Amino acid sequence: MNVKVIAFDADDTLWVNEPYFRQTEEKFCSLFSEFMPMHSIERELLKTEIANLGLYGYGIKGFVLSMVETALAVTAGQINVHAIDRILTLGKEMLNQPIELIEGVEDVLKALQGKYRLVVATKGDLLDQERKLKKSGLSQYFHHIEVMSEKDDASYLKLVKHLDIKPEELLMIGNSLKSDVIPMLHIGGHAIHVPFHITWVHEMVESQVEHHNFKSATHVGEILQYLNS
Repeated sequence: MNVKVIAFDADDTLWVNEPYFRQTEEKFCSLFSEFMPMHSIERELLKTEIANLGLYGYGIKGFVLSMVETALAVTAGQINVHAIDRILTLGKEMLNQPIELIEGVEDVLKALQGKYRLVVATKGDLLDQERKLKKSGLSQYFHHIEVMSEKDDASYLKLVKHLDIKPEELLMIGNSLKSDVIPMLHIGGHAIHVPFHITWVHEMVESQVEHHNFKSATHVGEILQYLNS
């Protein structure tokens, strides 16, 4: 690999994220279990989240708005002010969660620093992602942070142009085949998939990825073996 820049996804690649969403989702569904079975509320929330992505984008703030909208639908507008307050509190609790780094991440960044330009390429809310990067203590390792509204071919080509490199000189590392791997391979870049034990349904793909620029790792430390081979 003639790689000059290595881009890391943030959520569930650098630090833990998805479990907080699932825990909050469970608390939210239990709030309204008298109106509908919890699994049905969960489906309604997912449907609302996906429908709202074009309006709110990814991240906690959009998730909170989708919870409010779902609550209104589930209760047929009978939601009371205390329930709204509880939803807002759940959102603030998510925003104030401590940052739990993925095991081995900082060791990998230390090993790569100075050998490659390191960047963060992630989806989500700009303010929230900047806050998490600062709280993580990892900002010292990165040359640039790119928060994208969507991770698609056009967004990665824009990143390549901004970094003033060729697509084949960029390696993307992340936990999502849909967002971190497939579009990167489409533009001619490299990708290493490092799965996380929980994946949001919207990020799942059924097909297997087979490409000469693609590799899969069981944990983040394995990427050093690929880069040194």
